[in-house]
Amino acid sequence: MRAANPSPMTLDGTNTYVIAGWVIDPGPDDAAHLQAVLDAAGEPRGIVLTHDHLDHAEGAERLASMAGGVPVMHPGAGDDAGPFEVVRSPGHSQDSVCLIHARICFSGDTVLGEGSVFVPSGGGGLAGYLSALEQLRQLELEVICPGHGPIVWEPRERITQYIEHRLEREQKVLDAIAAGATTDDEILERAWDDAPIDRVPVLRVAASATLQAHLEKLREEGRLPT
Repeated sequence: MRAANPSPMTLDGTNTYVIAGWVIDPGPDDAAHLQAVLDAAGEPRGIVLTHDHLDHAEGAERLASMAGGVPVMHPGAGDDAGPFEVVRSPGHSQDSVCLIHARICFSGDTVLGEGSVFVPSGGGGLAGYLSALEQLRQLELEVICPGHGPIVWEPRERITQYIEHRLEREQKVLDAIAAGATTDDEILERAWDDAPIDRVPVLRVAASATLQAHLEKLREEGRLPT
């Protein structure tokens, strides 16, 4: 089920899933959406969150109450994950996880149905994100059910695209610096020349935050020129 909260960051809205009696990411605190989730779930056994951003988790407590007080589990904070295997995937947020069930990956905001993921500098690190993607790529997944966008039926190919995209962006950042860019704006103009960041303010904010994550990773690896 998809929540009615479309935006440049949430695409066409937040996806909520019900599987094996468990609700994954109930989404925003929207009464109509939560009732639709409850109708689909019947008598849910519990609620599991991929991370605590409001567009995924805000409605969790209300839905838990509507369902008679079922537990809300936050594996990224150390909670149990019910019937799901947990793959920690910091990057979009420090508490992000992917939930695996019967070769299905519920990826939250780690992998989207389309486009790339917002990875800020305070989200747990770009190196950790790439490591999590590599771990996911090694799994025999049948499908990825993302937090936003359509279902991904070719998991390994999409994950490989994500890894290559991040490494390509990293190289563009290094090339921009080597070409003489000395400010964030100058690097953004060169390294994000394929994105409409000057026409969509929220995308420029996201690109700027992602740039900081790239610079942080390069600095930690000793690859950032002085």
